[in-house]
Amino acid sequence: MKLTLGISPCPNDTFIFDALVNGALPAGDLRFEVVLEDVQTLNEWARRGKLDVSKVSYGVVPAIADVYAVLESGGALGRGVGPLLVSRPGLAELRPEAMKVAIPGRDTTAHLLFSLAYPAAAHKEFRVFSAIEDAVVRGEVDAGVIIHEGRFTYAAKGLAKLRDLGEFWERTTGAPVPLGGIVARRALPAAVRREVDRLVRASVEHALARRPAVSPWVRAHAQELDEAVMRQHIELYVNEFSVALGEAGRRAVRTLLDVHARTSPGATPPRDPFSE
Repeated sequence: MKLTLGISPCPNDTFIFDALVNGALPAGDLRFEVVLEDVQTLNEWARRGKLDVSKVSYGVVPAIADVYAVLESGGALGRGVGPLLVSRPGLAELRPEAMKVAIPGRDTTAHLLFSLAYPAAAHKEFRVFSAIEDAVVRGEVDAGVIIHEGRFTYAAKGLAKLRDLGEFWERTTGAPVPLGGIVARRALPAAVRREVDRLVRASVEHALARRPAVSPWVRAHAQELDEAVMRQHIELYVNEFSVALGEAGRRAVRTLLDVHARTSPGATPPRDPFSE
């Protein structure tokens, strides 16, 4: 059976899926047609049910839970891993009702965490995550929410941190930050979804066993080509939750869904994302 698989080109995703998509693991009867896209594009595709298996932001799960189930392995959760709100130096505070803020996609977890911290924000601009730092530097927006390797590069570009949105989430909820996970189409046979989950876990474990090695495939797709930054990115986002969510990870995702329901008036409670 051939399955379409969407992941981002970020080092944590390519590190996790390297073994699976490049033939280092036996996949039996399954074959994967791999597409690499930024996470907001993957979120939009998931809304349309385009792919069989995909990385998505947990922020989009409420909208896709009827079509996709969240898998146990391959995701990005943790403490101290959340998005940052940054600006040019000299901005003492964010006045959300008046300032323009760049967000990496409407359906991203970053947008949900920003909205939790700044419910009065009225001027959001949704941009590809890799373009946000430069938009802030050029003064096109007053502030920006950065994710992925931006955590390691914003200071070198002359930007200052206004707030760690992940820390705010952790203080508010007590849960680790659920950034993104792997989903599989519910229409697939349950046995196939379980086998995909098993293979993803095996791919994570294969990669972790060889850490800190960074393969040419990971390097080829990284937005930030500096190897030290790639290693920092992998160390931060690939952890025990990537191997398996466990009860703590599943609870964090459900907490995010609860926050989404509270901050989205009129929203219909989604189907449990982990149910068969």
